Amino acid sequence: MTLLSNALLFLIKTVLDLLTLVFLLRFYFQLLKVPFQNQAAQMVVSLTNFAVKPVRKIIPSLGKLDVSTLLLGYFCQLLLTVGTLWLSDYPLLIVGSGIWLKIFAIAFLGTISISIAIFLYAVLIQAVLSWVNPYTPIAPVLNKLTNPILSFFRKFIPAAGNIDLTPLVFIITAQLLLLTILVPLENNLFKSIIS
Repeated sequence: MTLLSNALLFLIKTVLDLLTLVFLLRFYFQLLKVPFQNQAAQMVVSLTNFAVKPVRKIIPSLGKLDVSTLLLGYFCQLLLTVGTLWLSDYPLLIVGSGIWLKIFAIAFLGTISISIAIFLYAVLIQAVLSWVNPYTPIAPVLNKLTNPILSFFRKFIPAAGNIDLTPLVFIITAQLLLLTILVPLENNLFKSIIS
Protein backbone atom coordinates (compact mmCIF):
# COMPACT_ATOMS: atom_id res chain seq x y z
CA MET A 1 0.00 0.00 0.00
CA THR A 2 1.18 3.51 -0.80
CA LEU A 3 1.35 6.35 1.70
CA LEU A 4 -1.77 7.89 0.14
CA SER A 5 -3.66 4.58 0.41
CA ASN A 6 -2.66 4.25 4.06
CA ALA A 7 -3.82 7.80 4.83
CA LEU A 8 -7.10 7.22 2.99
CA LEU A 9 -7.63 3.90 4.79
CA PHE A 10 -7.01 5.61 8.14
CA LEU A 11 -9.58 8.31 7.33
CA ILE A 12 -12.17 5.81 6.08
CA LYS A 13 -11.67 3.58 9.13
CA THR A 14 -11.94 6.50 11.54
CA VAL A 15 -15.09 7.96 9.96
CA LEU A 16 -16.89 4.62 9.50
CA ASP A 17 -15.98 3.34 12.98
CA LEU A 18 -17.27 6.59 14.51
CA LEU A 19 -20.46 6.37 12.45
CA THR A 20 -20.92 2.75 13.53
CA LEU A 21 -20.40 3.84 17.12
CA VAL A 22 -23.07 6.56 17.05
CA PHE A 23 -25.58 4.37 15.17
CA LEU A 24 -25.11 1.56 17.68
CA LEU A 25 -25.29 3.99 20.59
CA ARG A 26 -28.64 5.22 19.27
CA PHE A 27 -29.81 1.62 18.85
CA TYR A 28 -28.86 0.68 22.42
CA PHE A 29 -30.20 3.95 23.84
CA GLN A 30 -33.60 3.16 22.35
CA LEU A 31 -33.48 -0.52 23.27
CA LEU A 32 -32.56 0.19 26.91
CA LYS A 33 -34.80 3.27 27.23
CA VAL A 34 -32.01 5.73 27.97
CA PRO A 35 -33.49 9.19 28.71
CA PHE A 36 -33.22 11.26 25.54
CA GLN A 37 -33.50 14.55 27.47
CA ASN A 38 -29.80 14.19 28.29
CA GLN A 39 -27.26 16.17 26.21
CA ALA A 40 -25.26 13.05 25.32
CA ALA A 41 -28.36 11.28 23.99
CA GLN A 42 -29.47 14.38 22.11
CA MET A 43 -26.04 14.62 20.49
CA VAL A 44 -26.27 10.99 19.34
CA VAL A 45 -29.72 11.64 17.87
CA SER A 46 -28.61 14.80 16.05
CA LEU A 47 -25.51 13.06 14.64
CA THR A 48 -27.54 10.13 13.28
CA ASN A 49 -30.78 11.74 12.11
CA PHE A 50 -29.36 12.41 8.62
CA ALA A 51 -29.41 8.67 7.88
CA VAL A 52 -31.87 7.19 10.38
CA LYS A 53 -34.89 9.26 9.32
CA PRO A 54 -34.79 8.29 5.61
CA VAL A 55 -33.93 4.63 6.29
CA ARG A 56 -36.80 4.31 8.80
CA LYS A 57 -39.22 5.10 5.98
CA ILE A 58 -37.98 1.98 4.16
CA ILE A 59 -37.15 -0.35 7.08
CA PRO A 60 -39.62 -0.18 9.99
CA SER A 61 -38.89 -1.18 13.57
CA LEU A 62 -39.65 -4.69 14.80
CA GLY A 63 -41.37 -4.09 18.11
CA LYS A 64 -38.78 -2.40 20.35
CA LEU A 65 -35.93 -3.14 17.95
CA ASP A 66 -34.92 -0.17 15.84
CA VAL A 67 -33.80 -2.34 12.92
CA SER A 68 -32.95 0.58 10.63
CA THR A 69 -30.42 2.05 13.07
CA LEU A 70 -28.83 -1.35 13.71
CA LEU A 71 -28.56 -2.01 9.97
CA LEU A 72 -26.93 1.40 9.45
CA GLY A 73 -24.25 0.45 11.99
CA TYR A 74 -23.72 -2.87 10.23
CA PHE A 75 -23.65 -1.16 6.81
CA CYS A 76 -20.85 1.15 8.00
CA GLN A 77 -18.77 -1.88 8.98
CA LEU A 78 -19.57 -3.50 5.63
CA LEU A 79 -18.43 -0.36 3.80
CA LEU A 80 -15.26 -0.35 5.90
CA THR A 81 -14.48 -3.97 4.98
CA VAL A 82 -15.15 -3.41 1.28
CA GLY A 83 -13.19 -0.13 1.33
CA THR A 84 -10.21 -1.80 3.00
CA LEU A 85 -10.17 -4.56 0.37
CA TRP A 86 -10.63 -2.07 -2.46
CA LEU A 87 -7.69 0.05 -1.23
CA SER A 88 -5.63 -3.16 -1.09
CA ASP A 89 -6.34 -3.63 -4.85
CA TYR A 90 -8.42 -6.72 -4.14
CA PRO A 91 -10.53 -7.78 -7.18
CA LEU A 92 -13.93 -7.35 -5.51
CA LEU A 93 -15.91 -7.40 -8.74
CA ILE A 94 -14.82 -10.88 -9.77
CA VAL A 95 -14.82 -12.79 -6.47
CA GLY A 96 -17.19 -15.65 -5.72
CA SER A 97 -20.05 -15.79 -3.27
CA GLY A 98 -17.87 -17.53 -0.64
CA ILE A 99 -15.68 -14.43 -0.38
CA TRP A 100 -18.74 -12.18 -0.02
CA LEU A 101 -20.00 -14.37 2.83
CA LYS A 102 -16.67 -13.79 4.58
CA ILE A 103 -16.95 -10.05 3.93
CA PHE A 104 -20.44 -10.00 5.48
CA ALA A 105 -19.12 -12.04 8.43
CA ILE A 106 -16.24 -9.60 9.01
CA ALA A 107 -18.70 -6.70 9.06
CA PHE A 108 -20.90 -8.62 11.51
CA LEU A 109 -17.93 -9.31 13.81
CA GLY A 110 -16.93 -5.63 13.61
CA THR A 111 -20.44 -4.62 14.66
CA ILE A 112 -20.36 -7.02 17.62
CA SER A 113 -16.88 -5.79 18.64
CA ILE A 114 -18.00 -2.15 18.65
CA SER A 115 -21.13 -3.11 20.60
CA ILE A 116 -19.02 -4.81 23.27
CA ALA A 117 -16.66 -1.81 23.32
CA ILE A 118 -19.64 0.53 23.92
CA PHE A 119 -20.64 -1.39 27.04
CA LEU A 120 -17.04 -1.89 28.14
CA TYR A 121 -16.28 1.83 28.07
CA ALA A 122 -19.68 2.75 29.54
CA VAL A 123 -18.98 0.51 32.56
CA LEU A 124 -15.42 1.84 32.85
CA ILE A 125 -16.52 5.50 32.67
CA GLN A 126 -19.35 4.83 35.12
CA ALA A 127 -16.94 3.20 37.59
CA VAL A 128 -14.50 6.13 37.41
CA LEU A 129 -17.28 8.72 37.69
CA SER A 130 -18.76 6.94 40.71
CA TRP A 131 -15.55 7.82 42.57
CA VAL A 132 -14.95 11.26 41.08
CA ASN A 133 -18.39 12.77 40.40
CA PRO A 134 -21.36 10.38 40.81
CA TYR A 135 -23.92 13.15 40.09
CA THR A 136 -22.57 14.14 36.68
CA PRO A 137 -25.27 14.82 34.02
CA ILE A 138 -24.19 11.73 32.04
CA ALA A 139 -24.80 9.41 35.03
CA PRO A 140 -28.45 8.58 34.12
CA VAL A 141 -27.39 7.60 30.59
CA LEU A 142 -24.60 5.36 31.88
CA ASN A 143 -26.87 3.81 34.51
CA LYS A 144 -29.54 2.89 31.96
CA LEU A 145 -26.94 1.58 29.53
CA THR A 146 -24.99 -0.56 31.98
CA ASN A 147 -27.70 -1.69 34.41
CA PRO A 148 -28.94 -4.74 32.41
CA ILE A 149 -25.42 -6.13 32.06
CA LEU A 150 -24.27 -5.41 35.60
CA SER A 151 -27.54 -6.76 37.03
CA PHE A 152 -26.92 -10.03 35.20
CA PHE A 153 -23.38 -10.26 36.62
CA ARG A 154 -24.62 -9.37 40.13
CA LYS A 155 -26.71 -12.56 40.16
CA PHE A 156 -23.48 -14.58 40.20
CA ILE A 157 -20.97 -12.26 41.90
CA PRO A 158 -21.73 -11.04 45.43
CA ALA A 159 -20.37 -7.74 46.70
CA ALA A 160 -17.12 -7.94 48.65
CA GLY A 161 -18.02 -5.92 51.73
CA ASN A 162 -19.37 -2.67 50.31
CA ILE A 163 -17.45 -2.98 47.04
CA ASP A 164 -19.29 -4.03 43.89
CA LEU A 165 -16.89 -6.18 41.84
CA THR A 166 -19.24 -6.69 38.88
CA PRO A 167 -17.85 -3.76 36.82
CA LEU A 168 -14.33 -5.18 37.12
CA VAL A 169 -15.49 -8.71 36.22
CA PHE A 170 -17.45 -7.40 33.22
CA ILE A 171 -14.50 -5.32 31.97
CA ILE A 172 -12.16 -8.34 32.18
CA THR A 173 -14.74 -10.62 30.51
CA ALA A 174 -15.40 -8.14 27.68
CA GLN A 175 -11.68 -7.65 27.03
CA LEU A 176 -11.09 -11.40 27.01
CA LEU A 177 -13.95 -11.88 24.56
CA LEU A 178 -12.57 -9.19 22.26
CA LEU A 179 -8.92 -10.24 22.46
CA THR A 180 -9.29 -14.02 22.36
CA ILE A 181 -12.31 -14.58 20.10
CA LEU A 182 -13.66 -11.64 18.10
CA VAL A 183 -10.52 -9.79 16.97
CA PRO A 184 -8.57 -12.98 16.05
CA LEU A 185 -11.60 -14.37 14.20
CA GLU A 186 -12.01 -11.12 12.28
CA ASN A 187 -8.28 -11.02 11.44
CA ASN A 188 -8.26 -14.68 10.33
CA LEU A 189 -11.27 -14.13 8.06
CA PHE A 190 -9.62 -11.07 6.54
CA LYS A 191 -6.35 -12.95 5.98
CA SER A 192 -8.24 -15.85 4.37
CA ILE A 193 -9.75 -13.43 1.86
CA ILE A 194 -6.48 -11.72 0.94
CA SER A 195 -4.31 -14.85 0.76
